[in-house]
Amino acid sequence: MAASSNMPSFATHYYLGSRRPFLNLSDLSEAELTQVLGELNQQGAAAPSKRIFGRRYMELRRLTEAKLRRLFIEAGGQPERHAPHYLILGQSEWFKGLSPDTRELRIPLSQLPTYVTSATYPDSFTAMAYGPQFNLPYEPNPYHERAFRLEELPALVQEYGLPSDEDDHGYEGYSQRPFEKYIEIQVWSDAPVQHFLKG
Repeated sequence: MAASSNMPSFATHYYLGSRRPFLNLSDLSEAELTQVLGELNQQGAAAPSKRIFGRRYMELRRLTEAKLRRLFIEAGGQPERHAPHYLILGQSEWFKGLSPDTRELRIPLSQLPTYVTSATYPDSFTAMAYGPQFNLPYEPNPYHERAFRLEELPALVQEYGLPSDEDDHGYEGYSQRPFEKYIEIQVWSDAPVQHFLKG
């Protein structure tokens, strides 16, 4: 896939240094999920992390992932997972700053098969538009409620540009502000990241 001149040619996965990359809360059983969310919240209080895993976080996440998967299939995608692995187009210093323990790895877009890779503008939580149901702020945009194919990204970036990654208001209360910081990449298969899942 040819990238436009101002579009990054890679995607970045951010993860906690205390855990391996490409862990997904949606892959856990309910018992495992309760334990891991408790650990993440404790770790966040001690670190301190700015990530928020509130009481209804998983409800919002499951709704978001189900809608995103359906839209990707409607766009011609062939997901192999029920929930994707998450990356960011290019890089995001804002996302990296959510936790002092954040690590990153980069994958060229050319290594991500288009039939199992989707994108949302911005992140999927905002783009899938469930925020109002959870009393979260939401401002609709024409690129919301869509799952884009990788081959659509150059035209998308050319039309709307890249979201601003600037930390304009700090992290305090960011979940209560309209959120458009980056383009999210979703990989709906283990195969492209298989060697990262083993270590």
